[in-house]
Amino acid sequence: MAGMERQSLSDAGRGHALAFGTILVWGATFIASTVALRTLSPLELLSLRMAIAILVLLAVNPRPLKLVDRRHEWYLLGAGLSGVTLYFLFENLALTYTYSSNCSVIISTAPFFVAIASRLFLNEAKLSRSFFWGFAVAMAGVCLVSFAGQSLKLNPLGDGLCILAAVSWAFYSVFIRKLEGYGYNTLLVTRRIFLYGLLFIVPLAPLMGYHIELADVLNPNTLISVLFLALIASALCFVTWNTAVRLIGPIRTSAYIYLTPAVTIFFAKLILNDPIHPLAIVGAALTLIGLMISQRRR
Repeated sequence: MAGMERQSLSDAGRGHALAFGTILVWGATFIASTVALRTLSPLELLSLRMAIAILVLLAVNPRPLKLVDRRHEWYLLGAGLSGVTLYFLFENLALTYTYSSNCSVIISTAPFFVAIASRLFLNEAKLSRSFFWGFAVAMAGVCLVSFAGQSLKLNPLGDGLCILAAVSWAFYSVFIRKLEGYGYNTLLVTRRIFLYGLLFIVPLAPLMGYHIELADVLNPNTLISVLFLALIASALCFVTWNTAVRLIGPIRTSAYIYLTPAVTIFFAKLILNDPIHPLAIVGAALTLIGLMISQRRR
């Protein structure tokens, strides 16, 4: 019994470490995406990112994914549609209509939608007061980080797309959780999800003026950004995130999304030498406190 308890604690620690490490990388993706979108459209960037990630995951483990139940194919399809195609498309399109600060705040509400979806579709335990207090404190911190030194400017279309991105991620978390307990290899599951995400992009290409120029892709800044997004942020980090969901559940894993804006401003300072407002530092501290409160057990 003691051995099982120690293993459970070890798995939980590994899950938290993987979630935190993933968010450290994903916090830098906004900067990489901003650079890549100077020469590529949102759809072109997404398709390149997914195609490269699929090839890499195929090279790492060429074994096919064998399902124990045919219904699981629908879960994989749903995860590809919600967590890849819709999430990234909504997010990238939102950035063309609204401010990045608005986008970071609204998408950081994803843990709230994940919690609701998990309660409705997965019959997860009733949400504790700690979760709601943590959510309130974290969102106050996120707002300070995102709007420090800026005025709030609303854009109904862009902000609405951000909400749809957050909701899409909630459904992705549900589909991933549905596959838990069947012993599937996380890398193979992630590869299949990317494949479905890429397939859903295909019918959108003619509608959104899809036209990739090799010279644009080979631009050094664009190429580095695309490779980072494909190899690290996608091929590696989706595997680590899905593993974290398996180890500590979708609600506790998704709470780490609160940290994304703070991580982004850190990398913006480190890479782009952007100034950091003092209120942003206070906001980052509040976000971290909110995360710790939300992680408390009942």
